Amino acid sequence: MYFYELHEGDEDLFSDLILAHTDEISPDDFYELVQDTRRRVQDTFEQDTLIEAIAEELERDHGFTFISERRLTAAVNVSINEDENFLAEVVADEGEDADEDEEFGADYRGVIADFPSDRDD
Repeated sequence: MYFYELHEGDEDLFSDLILAHTDEISPDDFYELVQDTRRRVQDTFEQDTLIEAIAEELERDHGFTFISERRLTAAVNVSINEDENFLAEVVADEGEDADEDEEFGADYRGVIADFPSDRDD
């Protein structure tokens, strides 16, 4: 199995995802495939991010597997503190017609922001 990564964003806000494929594809060929797919979907995609739209196209048309939260079988929270270790609930994929929040088991997306402080501490 070979793994490929897509990144989207800038220095302040970004997201990334992983794709898998049973065949090894050269970095240059993968880049060209991604660029061709991006050009096709960039003005019409309905997913939350461009990279999700590209990943779904690569999965559908080129045999990649989009490693998304939909495919989770189990999730475990791990901590040095014993009381903070637990098996997290994973919501099963209800199919393409499922509400996205239920499908992914979350109703939010996180963003970390660093704001300058006006205080002199």
